[in-house]
Amino acid sequence: MKKIFVFFPDGVGLRNFAFTKFKEIGEKKGYQITYWNNTVFSLKEQLGFDEIKIENHKTHPLTPLYSRIRKHIELNVSQKKFNDKVYETYKFPFSYKGVKNILRTLFIRFLIGFNSSENGILRIRKRINALERSTSKYQYCKAQLQKHKPDLVFCTTQRATQSISALLAAKDLKIPVVAFVYSWDNVPKAMQVVEADFYFVWSDLMKEEVLKYYSFVKESQVFVTGTPQFEPHYDSSLSKDRATFFNENNLDVSKKYICFSGDDETTSPLDQYYLEDLAKAVRNLNLKGENLGIIYRKCPVDTTTRYDEVIESYKDVIAVLDPLWKPAGKNWNEVLPTKEDLGLLHNVCAHSEFVTNVCSSTVFDFVAHEKPCIYFNYEQPQLKKGIRDIGQNYKYVHFRSMPSQQAAVFCTNKNDLEKQVKQILDHKLTNVADGKKWYEIVAGKKPTQASLIIWDAIDVLLKKQN
Repeated sequence: MKKIFVFFPDGVGLRNFAFTKFKEIGEKKGYQITYWNNTVFSLKEQLGFDEIKIENHKTHPLTPLYSRIRKHIELNVSQKKFNDKVYETYKFPFSYKGVKNILRTLFIRFLIGFNSSENGILRIRKRINALERSTSKYQYCKAQLQKHKPDLVFCTTQRATQSISALLAAKDLKIPVVAFVYSWDNVPKAMQVVEADFYFVWSDLMKEEVLKYYSFVKESQVFVTGTPQFEPHYDSSLSKDRATFFNENNLDVSKKYICFSGDDETTSPLDQYYLEDLAKAVRNLNLKGENLGIIYRKCPVDTTTRYDEVIESYKDVIAVLDPLWKPAGKNWNEVLPTKEDLGLLHNVCAHSEFVTNVCSSTVFDFVAHEKPCIYFNYEQPQLKKGIRDIGQNYKYVHFRSMPSQQAAVFCTNKNDLEKQVKQILDHKLTNVADGKKWYEIVAGKKPTQASLIIWDAIDVLLKKQN
């Protein structure tokens, strides 16, 4: 029986690879699956899964600096290579507050300037690898691998610096390493932190991107598998009838609900005002004979209080259904998903009329349920210098994958919002047909079978090793 280590460098892969039927499918194919766990979430205690905990979490103190340098250089190279200023907008500003930050910024900028080329990227990657090989964590992970001897390590995200030393240890022991590219926008944003033997990606589009941006990756190393992210939307065991779901969540069964899917503060710093605009439109429509409400589902990692005033002012129309995520630490990346939230999101999609948000991938969650999506795409009057305009989100590379502007309903003027809401409710406006085409472009042709396809690809790789 072949032994697979499913590696969680952080918690982002939990919902894809612990809470879906991914493990069950792998075991049916005859694999012994052990979760190699670098997170604070205990898969043994919570789910009864075999796990090996990584207790040593120490990356090299210089790794975060060099990782930022690598990302900046990759974006510089892409900007020059493709003659496209969009890559500049992926960069976070440097800090010059205080002597320590000034010295750090000068060091980073010096190395960026000295290495802004394809060869420079390779130099910086080699430097990061050397730093991580020098850590106690590398030796710790290597000892775990030598003891348990997995046949393959499957890394659930390509973007975590916490994974570098562990995967280097595996590669140095000649254990094949697969990295799953976690999100639809990750490749153009220079978020490929790890170097794996193989990469599993969502779609043909993402495969093209990996080969386009990373010249050191060969076509034979990239497998199109889809993503388990959307599989729960097709799992009928998660479905609840309308009356049960509404009763459990204190919703009014006589109302039609519109979902407002909140964003993180970086993506949409004035997001609360879009919620307010929707609430005003709903109130106006209710005065004209509709019976509408709003389900506000916040971004799971948003811990701000910025929506509170709007929610209180419009509590006659806004119902709050928080994602069922749990904080396991003080940092945003220690807010972890739960299995129960898969069912909650499934039913929010199933029992809402449509979704509204700023540029979120929830467009695909709702299209999976044949439901439309409104993207807000207008400036708020509160926008001022130092606050990020949401309009730049729609200029990002991953939005160029849209087959047409009808793949989402864009609200480009707040005065049009009420009319667009009404048109969607009356089935006179929709993005579902083109949204489905976009969904296929981004997530692949078989969104219900991604877990199985991933295991089939692992079959192929292990046969090649023999």
